[in-house]
Parts: sequence; structure tokens; C-alpha cells
Amino acid sequence: MKFPRLLRLALLLLPLAGALLLGGCHRDALPFKLTNISGHMPDLQFRLTDDNGKAVDAGDYRGKVLLLYFGYTHCPDVCPLTLAQLHAVLQKLGKQADDTRILFVSVDPSRDTPAVLHAYVNAFDKRAVGLTGSPRAIEALVKRYRASFTREPGGKDGNYEVSHSSAIYVFDRDGHARVLSTPGTPQGDLVHDLGLLLGAGASA
Repeated sequence: MKFPRLLRLALLLLPLAGALLLGGCHRDALPFKLTNISGHMPDLQFRLTDDNGKAVDAGDYRGKVLLLYFGYTHCPDVCPLTLAQLHAVLQKLGKQADDTRILFVSVDPSRDTPAVLHAYVNAFDKRAVGLTGSPRAIEALVKRYRASFTREPGGKDGNYEVSHSSAIYVFDRDGHARVLSTPGTPQGDLVHDLGLLLGAGASA
């Protein structure tokens, strides 16, 4: 990975800095190991299309602990790594993981059709859901959670990459944002916090 791309990725993560600082100071009844963003990020809200071509909104996943991640299927590195790590985390949770869903929101809707997303996310975990929609709807959701993405210039073959922030937002069963993770987070910390949220039930 070339230095300019690393710099762009670092700049994309800057909007999250305020949330990270606030989250670290927030006290919660649950002893989270990850960055606590309870009360500092809005509840989950969206209207998109899932990888089966069905129109869905956040309410369709009420009652599940959700892991929201922005990425795209042509991503050469961080996206497949993150999905593989999330699969490993859910495996460690065992039967509890049946009450979780990975929401993989594409930041490349022109290439990521529902069918493409379905094949991609299911290759990692059956509890993963691919979500796509209009560019406007995706941009609104990205901004809602202070994330960012930028389409890089394409090559002569028409291929291109999309630089994007790589945070993983964890929501409780009621759709409240609770903790923030990253691809570099120790798996044990994420397993711990998911276990707390799964055990707490609704309205934790």
C-alpha cells in the first residue's frame, strides 16, 4: 500500500476522533472493553436493499445485536480481512451468535448489486447481510455515523478502488449505538462486549 493512500485513509478517519474521545469518557452500566459510544452516536436508521433484493430498514433487524461496517466487494485488503475476523468472533460466541447480524453496507453501489453482495458476504458468514441502495441513501448513512469514503481515480481498464474508513459500529437489540471497534481490535475484546450485549437483552 503506497504512502499517499495511507494518508488518505488516515484523513478519512479524522471525523471519528471526536466520537472516540467522548466515548472514552462515557460511563455505562456494562463494563465494555471497546470504545464506548453509548449516547454519542445516533440510533441505527436506514432504508436500503438487502442482498436478496428486498427493501429493508433498521426495524427489520430489531432484537438482534448488529455490527455495521462500510466496505465494498472489490476491496483488496481491509474488507475481506475484517469480515474474516468478524466470522471468527461469532464462531467464538457459539450459539449466542445466532442473535447477531453483520450489516455490510456497500460504498460502491454501481458494482455491488444485491446478487454480488449475496455471494460475497455469504462466503464469510451466513449471519452477514449485504446492503446497497442509491448513492444518496448510502452517503446519508455514512455521514450519520461520521464515516467517510472516496472513490479513487480509475485505471485504463476501468477498475478503481474506494478508500473508506474501517470502523465497526456495534448496536444493541434496540438499535442503540454502544461500542466502536476496528479491524485491529483484539478478537477477545469484541467477543467480550458482544457477549455483554447479547446477555443484557433489550433496553440494556
